[in-house]
Amino acid sequence: MLIRYVYQVLRESPKEQVFAQTMAGFALAASDPRVVAINFVQPEDGINSMRDYHLHMQMVEFCKRLYPKVHITLHAGELVSGLVPPDGLRFHIREALDIGHAERIGHGVDIMYETGAVDLLKQMHAKRTAVEIALTSNDVILGVRGIDHPFPIYRKYGVPVVIVTDDEGVNRSHLTQEYQRAVLTYGLTYADVKQIVRNSLEYSFLSGASYWADASYQTPVKACAAGGAKTKLCEAFLAASDKATAEADLERRFREFEAATIKK
Repeated sequence: MLIRYVYQVLRESPKEQVFAQTMAGFALAASDPRVVAINFVQPEDGINSMRDYHLHMQMVEFCKRLYPKVHITLHAGELVSGLVPPDGLRFHIREALDIGHAERIGHGVDIMYETGAVDLLKQMHAKRTAVEIALTSNDVILGVRGIDHPFPIYRKYGVPVVIVTDDEGVNRSHLTQEYQRAVLTYGLTYADVKQIVRNSLEYSFLSGASYWADASYQTPVKACAAGGAKTKLCEAFLAASDKATAEADLERRFREFEAATIKK
């Protein structure tokens, strides 16, 4: 099994420690291929998190200039009305994108409270910025569930979504349960589920090029399009890319599952 790590910065620490952690995380991710990105964690509504949020994003921007190849995923918008003052709901996701250069957004629950929310959604769609949907976590921690959750809104605007547990150890959830909850709550089809599962690899930080030539997952790259994954050209392409290898393996497993299901 291929395992990679995301370095976590504790945003509720004093700002000096947050900066030291951020710098250490970027340096580690730049030097160790097992560490593929950095993230900011801990309650976003905490005193330090709220007071220093803009400064935190500036820290990330500074480190990104020093280590431009390091990937960034940021928990942003894990907030609801009443948890923080109204002003606190209006800019966290945008600053994570525009200042923090986030390639993925964790939670993003308060998206519709953001200033210029629709334009922000369109920006995420255009830049293919994925959002990590943590249904159980958002229910347990924020009390946001069902039609109150922005999951359908993200999908309506074509923002790439991935389904996550947030933290299995905290919420006692697992990924299968999260997919089941998404299907039962929002009426997802099998095709919807396949797209989200594919998103989880396409928008991961695995090294190498994508297996796919298009964002709709209809056409593999040229090296693998003609004769499939067993050709020498495709095998060479996959050998140079952890991401493409994982994606090709996922397609194989889809085919096997669908073939077995049809036979029954």
